[in-house]
Amino acid sequence: MIKTNDRIPAGTLTALGEVGMQQFDPAELFAKGTHILFAVPGAFTPTCSEKHLPGFVEHADKLRAKGVQTIACVAVNDAFVMKAWGKALNVGDAVMLLADGDASYHRELGLIKETGSFGGTRAERYAMVITDGVIKHLFVEDEKTYGVSSAEHVLEAL
Repeated sequence: MIKTNDRIPAGTLTALGEVGMQQFDPAELFAKGTHILFAVPGAFTPTCSEKHLPGFVEHADKLRAKGVQTIACVAVNDAFVMKAWGKALNVGDAVMLLADGDASYHRELGLIKETGSFGGTRAERYAMVITDGVIKHLFVEDEKTYGVSSAEHVLEAL
């Protein structure tokens, strides 16, 4: 599993934007400056939709005031689902929504969990602070918990 002081690895994440489908390499996207990448087990799921993503939207201005350039949420969903989820929650430009459709990037990170017939392979719930391509903070939730990966906890760490 990736850990604090590791470089964020290269990979491919996607987003459906105004210009269509776009691909992003996290190693390039987060190479310079300070960024937050957080993952949810799935779009449109209760904790993810009621607390995790809304917390980062609510605190986006405070996080940016601390020097954060990008706040990105990723899930093992496709880019169409992520775009619809963002629209449903009125995310706007506060948080960049990224898709890891086949979980390959989360396998690379070592941050996956298997949920069987419930949902298949999913990302662990986590948040990380990345500065100049290096993971400075990594907060991975224990099974069925929510707290250390919250926007409030990340804000305190900054």
